[in-house]
Amino acid sequence: MNHQHRYRVDVEWTGNLGTGTDGYRNYSRDHVIRIAGKAELAGSSDPTFRGDATRHNPEDMLVTALSTCHMLSYLHMATVAGVVVTAYTDAAEGTMVTEGDGGRFVEVVLRPLVTISAASDPAKAEAAHEAAHHACFIANSVNFPVRCEPRIVVEQGMANRE
Repeated sequence: MNHQHRYRVDVEWTGNLGTGTDGYRNYSRDHVIRIAGKAELAGSSDPTFRGDATRHNPEDMLVTALSTCHMLSYLHMATVAGVVVTAYTDAAEGTMVTEGDGGRFVEVVLRPLVTISAASDPAKAEAAHEAAHHACFIANSVNFPVRCEPRIVVEQGMANRE
């Protein structure tokens, strides 16, 4: 049975410096992202495109969405497989190419470092990444490859499994 879910986001451009968009260099790319009941996000464009480096940009948020979606899917799949995860970090990286006035992502690589309990099976922990990838709503929605290069560490000083 299919269920439809909706996500409402309000975006307001706050970068009018007094003359609107009368010239490419005459306005700020700053904006505010609002989601009911949540903290506001201060957004801008990437500094390469005249944005504010201290604010979130759409490209960072896309990579973040892929990384966190995989993590949440992975934690579920690990639990179902009987794997006890005690720590999880990811150093995700996206690659975007620009072409003329546009551009597109060509790949995102997730590099999760997962620590599991000594009683957990490292092979099951690794296999849960594949299941998580197929379950991730965001990865299923993009038109470029999302690769996962996980490392599994077993607690109590046992060797890394790569």
